[in-house]
Amino acid sequence: MRSYTKIHRNVYAPKGIALTALDRAHAAWLWSERKAILAGHSAAALLGSKWLPPDSPGELARVRRPAPQGIRVYSGEIREDEICDVGGINCTTVARTAYDLGRRLPLETGVIRIDALLNATNVPVHQVYSVAQRYPGARGICRFRETLDLVDGGAESPQETRLRLLLVQSGISRPVTQIPVANPKGRKRRIDMGWPEWMVGAEYDGEHHWTNPDDHAEDIERLEFLAAKGWLIVRVSARQLRYQRPEVVQRVRDALIRRGCPL
Repeated sequence: MRSYTKIHRNVYAPKGIALTALDRAHAAWLWSERKAILAGHSAAALLGSKWLPPDSPGELARVRRPAPQGIRVYSGEIREDEICDVGGINCTTVARTAYDLGRRLPLETGVIRIDALLNATNVPVHQVYSVAQRYPGARGICRFRETLDLVDGGAESPQETRLRLLLVQSGISRPVTQIPVANPKGRKRRIDMGWPEWMVGAEYDGEHHWTNPDDHAEDIERLEFLAAKGWLIVRVSARQLRYQRPEVVQRVRDALIRRGCPL
């Protein structure tokens, strides 16, 4: 066992491996003797969600013994139709997982996690609402409702979610996400978010746009195409989103006003 490191009792991993959220989910399930239900972040990982923190504890439900460090156990009712099987492992369904994340996490983090989960699974928001209606007095239900009202499964990264939240919480009307724009050859290009009525878009300019030459060249062509179609695109960098938030909001406002939007 010298080449392995202990994760939990009777659960080991190769030394030096960087554990992912999915690895920790599997490890927690093995610790439960393959009997528990994966919940929260662990269920989201099993369901294919991205952008999960790799150091988050494994999260389980229906466990009747004390959990060790690195595992979090939740109690509370989970109905049988809120459980699904993924590769032989039981976990909460997408809708139930989103419901739990929305109740337990701070607002921005909750929106980011649920955005990513719905984007990965194509499950509509109304299914999550249907789970919440079963538990009207549940702990954290008010936080959940506020969170879910801001969720949009069209977001393809946490930074896109943060940009959308910044704009909406600053009083700008909610943008449409992943707007397709077709060219005469039938090839579709997309805008991260925007207001089609006013032909204004807003996009997070990720690092890959500049570090990958192919992505950079494609992005230049895409923006030229969108400009020729009449779209006005506001591009936002990581630094601007972190340190120049009022300026970002004002740039989007100015673009909308320029196009006649009655802000």
